Amino acid sequence: MFAWTGFPSETMEAAVEDERMATLTIPQARKLLRSRLQLLDAGVTDRQMRASVESGALKRVRRGWYVRTSDWKKLWNEGKHLVEVLAAHLNATPPGPVFWGVSAAVLHGLPLYQTVPNEVHAVIDGCRHSRLRAGIRWHDAHVPERDVTMIDGVRCTSRDRTVLDVTATVSAEAAVAVADAALRVVAVSDGRTMDAAITAEWRGELAGRTKSATTRGIRQTRWVIEFADGRAQLPGESVSRLQLRRLGFMAIELQTRVVGPDSEDYWLDFAFPGSLSFGEFDGLGKYTDPELMGGRTIEEIVLAEKRREDAVRGVTGWRLGRWESAHIATPQLLGRRLGAFGIRPP
Repeated sequence: MFAWTGFPSETMEAAVEDERMATLTIPQARKLLRSRLQLLDAGVTDRQMRASVESGALKRVRRGWYVRTSDWKKLWNEGKHLVEVLAAHLNATPPGPVFWGVSAAVLHGLPLYQTVPNEVHAVIDGCRHSRLRAGIRWHDAHVPERDVTMIDGVRCTSRDRTVLDVTATVSAEAAVAVADAALRVVAVSDGRTMDAAITAEWRGELAGRTKSATTRGIRQTRWVIEFADGRAQLPGESVSRLQLRRLGFMAIELQTRVVGPDSEDYWLDFAFPGSLSFGEFDGLGKYTDPELMGGRTIEEIVLAEKRREDAVRGVTGWRLGRWESAHIATPQLLGRRLGAFGIRPP
């Protein structure tokens, strides 16, 4: 096998973690792509390209655009779809299509939470019905100019319009994750405190735009807008919120501050005053992502977590329960996990 001189020799700059919306940016996604012409210029023949696709060393994303399979496999759903959207944009005649729905969501850096798009989605003026052409699903949704924006040279629906479209077309779990992430961008400045006035304005604006809508899924969109909370830092926390609501938990506090015995600050994902308990959603990123690990070993992180829990229990007298992605697949699974820590719905 020949060397891929047409690709950068370094690996991806930013790995994609589990629940965190992938840190893959548009420039990083572009860096993974190589066109047929670029590969030809680098000395790779068409025959070699075909052989590498057949052997699995190279993945053809769209007509004329390729990525190394080793890079592709490192991506989660959001990153893969972002690469597909960019390839579709690069193949289009300028200024390119207006990407819509989940395809716009990845351009805005919003999570998809277990949603795997099979097609790239866009809208076009004068499209009388949804149709598939050249690998793009064209939709007949009306998008006024105010709902069109450009991100790093790529046209798509605005963030608010994207929230409205996506929350009506995906699962409730994915819808809550998208709305939480979008609200977090506009209403949470310090990572933990949500601005009440901005939140009310955001909800009012989006709710107002749904009043006359009759599209499929609009009832879910209305509920999700009201339920959204930007303090959820990960999609897994958003889905945890949804499952907790389904279990009957209504008075849950997010991002609760606890002052430790040495005046240190600790922040807990969830607080259950009725059970005198705290709850923490554990994404694997804290144990695998170099940025989150901050140069510490897994052993050091685990020890720091133990000391943190000891301090929180010591100053509050409250229990602390933990759960992971596997526990939020259904309300029943999360309920059993919480019950093991003595945390039960009122």
